[in-house]
Amino acid sequence: MTDLSGKRVLVTGGAGFLGGFVCEKLRNRGCEELIVPRRRDYDLTSEENVKRLLDETSPDWVLHLAAEVGGIGINRDQPGRFFFANMAMGIHLLEQSRIAGVERFVQVGTICSYPHSTPVPFHEDQLWNGYPEATNAPYGIAKKALSVMLDGYHRQYGMEGAVVLPVNLYGPKDNFDLYSSHVIPALIRKCLEAKERGDEKIVCWGSGQVSREFLYVEDAAEGVVRAMEVMRQPQPINLGTGKEIKIADLVDLIVKLTGFSGKVEWDRDKPDGQPRRCLDTSRARQLLDWQAEVEFEEGLRRTIEWYKSNAAHS
Repeated sequence: MTDLSGKRVLVTGGAGFLGGFVCEKLRNRGCEELIVPRRRDYDLTSEENVKRLLDETSPDWVLHLAAEVGGIGINRDQPGRFFFANMAMGIHLLEQSRIAGVERFVQVGTICSYPHSTPVPFHEDQLWNGYPEATNAPYGIAKKALSVMLDGYHRQYGMEGAVVLPVNLYGPKDNFDLYSSHVIPALIRKCLEAKERGDEKIVCWGSGQVSREFLYVEDAAEGVVRAMEVMRQPQPINLGTGKEIKIADLVDLIVKLTGFSGKVEWDRDKPDGQPRRCLDTSRARQLLDWQAEVEFEEGLRRTIEWYKSNAAHS
């Protein structure tokens, strides 16, 4: 394992949801030279801005967390933007990192890269066995392509690297915007606001019969940092719990934890997305000595309490 105290680390997306927890862990591990660029200063979809960032900061390592992400709705509405922005950021960062002599590059990918019909549990060897779920394919393919680019740079230029694939994240400080958020923060906000208004029902997308797996954000941050510390050769590594839950059961659990007493209706005209998501996490245990620690219901309680305390600022 590499000592972080002597490394200058650039973390794109370090001010975001996952990035904030990653940066906290890096500081706790002794990383004293941590660079967190902001979008207002560096548009990472611009090659010129990425070059300027690398020239001005001279990092030893780059941890690429920055992404344009969201739930099914925004993925469906902005497929072109999601492909371009995620592809462009990664391409420019990798190439300019090579030119600048960066030693190690960590690519944070996405579970959306897996094929639509991947057998459960998803194993990393299945990544290329089909086309991703259509509702998030542009985002997933862009991220998957960047893992190929990093592998190519490792083989041709000797750049050290790591690729991690976190499953759906949740936790305090998440995005709770009803249009662009993922399912857990959207449901928490929907239930709490409906409870406050005294609504008789909430409406949820799809059938509720698809499944998802969820990973608490602090567990994910630990997995990302572990990958940066120990990996030299990029190969995809799943980060998850290995446990799935049907969306209908998730809704019931959030309804219970938020205290909403109304009915739940399902809008079956809205898409479900991928039928099932559940990961094989054996590679993470083997290569990173990592596994998730926070139980799902406890993580939901922490997330709900954080939102209740910070709702006015969300």
